[in-house]
Amino acid sequence: MAPPGPLHLVEADRRGSGYLFLAVAVVHMVLISAQVTTKRGTPVLQAVAFGLVSEVQRAGAGGVHGVMDVWHGYVDLRGIRQQNEDLARELAATRIHLQQERALAQETRGLQKLLELRETAAVETAAAEVIAAAPTPDFRTVTIGKGRSSGLRPDMAVLAPAGVVGRVIVPSARTAKVQLLVDRNAAAGAIVERSRAQGVVTGAGDDQLRLEYLSGSADVQVGDKLVTSGIDGIYPKGFVIGWIQKAERVGGAYGTIVVRPAVDFASLEHVLVVLTPPAAAADDAAATPAGGTR
Repeated sequence: MAPPGPLHLVEADRRGSGYLFLAVAVVHMVLISAQVTTKRGTPVLQAVAFGLVSEVQRAGAGGVHGVMDVWHGYVDLRGIRQQNEDLARELAATRIHLQQERALAQETRGLQKLLELRETAAVETAAAEVIAAAPTPDFRTVTIGKGRSSGLRPDMAVLAPAGVVGRVIVPSARTAKVQLLVDRNAAAGAIVERSRAQGVVTGAGDDQLRLEYLSGSADVQVGDKLVTSGIDGIYPKGFVIGWIQKAERVGGAYGTIVVRPAVDFASLEHVLVVLTPPAAAADDAAATPAGGTR
């Protein structure tokens, strides 16, 4: 490698002199800044240094505050989410409580109506709760929580505040099976309340009844109320069976007469079992003056 020439040495000396001059100038400016003061008496060098340091600090503080803001936002979000979950649980619990209160209120109203029926009926009754229903529509029955130990016997009438339910068919010691009036094997003597026409109501196995054995000259209209006639020896006279929903005439005779039951058999909860035989109840009613006292 050839040694550097005179031109290279001169250029290197120039660059070194330039760097030295720049260094001397910077030092000179620093010394001057240290001696020169601002209007408030603060050295310029100190003010400049403070400005640079404060910018660095401000940037650092901004970063820290940004991190803290993100952290607090995360914590706040977790807190809001937890509050929402707590509120959702409280709302669900409140809804369940309201449903329970509504069910209790409905049961209370049902029991009140049952009590009113028991007080107004001129027969001795025993209140019972419906505890089960037949699993098949071919046998329209329910099981009640009273039996022979409470005085129940076969063929005792069963009532609800709305009207006739059915009759006891199989009592056990503490429970009893009740045949509903809509069962296809059930029947009850009936009378049209408006015209006093008499017939027999039979179950159809569905949620309706049929009025049969009616005289062709009987006066029957849609909307007429049917009540028990008492001639069957099971149901006391005067309790509501239902309303005529459809009445067909074929020539001079009645065809199909459909009756809408007064009782909603799907929502039975409590019933009254008539302990007084219909004959005894009729005798008591006949012996009672119009004022209601003997």
